[in-house]
Amino acid sequence: MSNKICSDVILGIDPGTNILGYSVIEIRDKTMSLIEINVIHLDKGLDHYAKLKRIFGQINIIIREFKPTVMAIESPFFGKNVQSMLKLGRAQGVAITVALSEDLPVFEYSPRKIKQSITGSGNASKEQVAAILSQLLKFDSKFLLADATDALGVAVCHHFQNKTIVNSKVKVSGWKQFISLHPDRIRPIKNNG
Repeated sequence: MSNKICSDVILGIDPGTNILGYSVIEIRDKTMSLIEINVIHLDKGLDHYAKLKRIFGQINIIIREFKPTVMAIESPFFGKNVQSMLKLGRAQGVAITVALSEDLPVFEYSPRKIKQSITGSGNASKEQVAAILSQLLKFDSKFLLADATDALGVAVCHHFQNKTIVNSKVKVSGWKQFISLHPDRIRPIKNNG
């Protein structure tokens, strides 16, 4: 077995048309560290297309600065306001497009899946999610906007869903190759008979 240190950098995005949350975490040899957590404020005076352009530019800068290996993004939830849903979907589409243009794999998670992954309950409040994240990654969420901690929740959810360090550049073609890449994941079957 190799002693090579494995590392993944996950960019988490909570898309928005007024405030877009983002976070960057690093997983190094199964240890999770918070690298960045912040928001992008989109001036309410801008028209929708100018906001989309700003989202594109800012996410491009974030990707180039932090060099993530994967992007996890929150999928929009269905609301009653169709216009808001369309605008949010466009913001999400722009963020995904930037990641794909930089050859980043993109994974999408529903708000319910994110809450379930972090708290054990899909009905948890944003405050409960933020409290667990702040304990897990040792930061004070008190002064952060919910959009920032939502973005962190997406990134942590992606890590929890994948359970191990996955080198995004390696494509696994079957169980035999997976086992050879992850011998530590093999457990003997206990015979209770």
